[in-house]
Amino acid sequence: MKFTKMHGTGNDYIYINCFKEKVQNAPELSKKLSDRHFGIGGDGIILIEPSEKADCRMDMYNADGSRGKMCGNGIRCVGKYAYERGIAKKNVMTVETLSGIKTLNLETEKGKVLSVEVNMGKPVLTAGGIPAVSADNEIINKPAVFGGRKYNITCVSMGNPHCVVFTDNTEDIDIERTGPLFENDGMFPERVNTEFVQVIDNENVKMRVWERGSGETLACGTGACACTVACVLNKKTSGRVKVHLRGGVLDVRWDEKSGDVFMRGPAEFVFDGNVEI
Repeated sequence: MKFTKMHGTGNDYIYINCFKEKVQNAPELSKKLSDRHFGIGGDGIILIEPSEKADCRMDMYNADGSRGKMCGNGIRCVGKYAYERGIAKKNVMTVETLSGIKTLNLETEKGKVLSVEVNMGKPVLTAGGIPAVSADNEIINKPAVFGGRKYNITCVSMGNPHCVVFTDNTEDIDIERTGPLFENDGMFPERVNTEFVQVIDNENVKMRVWERGSGETLACGTGACACTVACVLNKKTSGRVKVHLRGGVLDVRWDEKSGDVFMRGPAEFVFDGNVEI
């Protein structure tokens, strides 16, 4: 089977062109290929498929085989792949996902995609829509206990559920121990991605992320969007923020008029290959 390795700010996935390849049992395939010692290595696999509603469809699976509804870094790479491989030679492109159809604006030069801005849609703030179990309709700067320690949390869905925690220093977080406490807590029936956020100034934040099904990753696009929304709701930054991740920087803005969140960042080709399955 042919595949392409790509990454968005270090969030690396294995992309499979399902216009040409047939994939069976995607969850098991993701677990096998994502292994960094016995497989190709990645945060999961992303299938690029035909769509009757958009230019193409994205189907994403985490490294543990669980299915994701949306992937902000992944969808930028889907846009780059679709443009450069001739699936949709458009600077404005639509991609169908499990969290709806997303519109991409591609910055191109000499037939190559340099960066992609994605309209990630409106954030979901209701506890039931995230989903999260809470007596409150919205979870904004609310105290909660994980692993015997109290945290103030803000919960947002950007197609995936996110729990944002503000901290004085992201490097002080023992994320390998703390991340699973959030991910698997009964408060989150579909598990949760957790962002630990350090505010630098009104327009810059640092973020580390623990993703459900993948562990700590170098970046998370939906997480950067949830982080920006949480910053605005808690009056910590403006509505346009540069989110500094371990794998690079994402430019995120929450538009006051439309209510939509826009994310811009790079999409990088790594290599093409063949794998025996």
